[in-house]
Amino acid sequence: MTDKTRKLGLFGPVYTEFENKPVEAIKHLLKVKDGDCTKAIYRKDIGYIDIIWGEVTDPIKHKGYGLAHIIDKHGDDIKSLGFTIEQFIPTLILYGDFEKSKEPEKVILKGNNFKVVISNKAYKNGKIINKTFVLTSFSMIKK
Repeated sequence: MTDKTRKLGLFGPVYTEFENKPVEAIKHLLKVKDGDCTKAIYRKDIGYIDIIWGEVTDPIKHKGYGLAHIIDKHGDDIKSLGFTIEQFIPTLILYGDFEKSKEPEKVILKGNNFKVVISNKAYKNGKIINKTFVLTSFSMIKK
């Protein structure tokens, strides 16, 4: 599929060629800085999870969503643990402990030092769609 024929989704170009290839999906998003890698990773208790580039909506307060936000807010912490982002996110998704969130459309996957939030609803430009994707993460590293 060429970029001219690539489908556009809620979060930009839709990349279907990274199904079950989370490391490659993240590397691609790091390169193009836009889009949605659908079905990039599978977890038995959740199903397929998309990895989106997302955006940083407030660089001063480190607000946003998706991979761009996680890198902006937690990139240095992830590096300090000895990981690259493309190693870290899939590892936490696959092996993190499943927790229900207070918000019914979200679940939390918790490791020793981080949490990743997976959402099953996307909200953008007044649209709401059913979509399971990596929304954000939280560091539990004491500073």
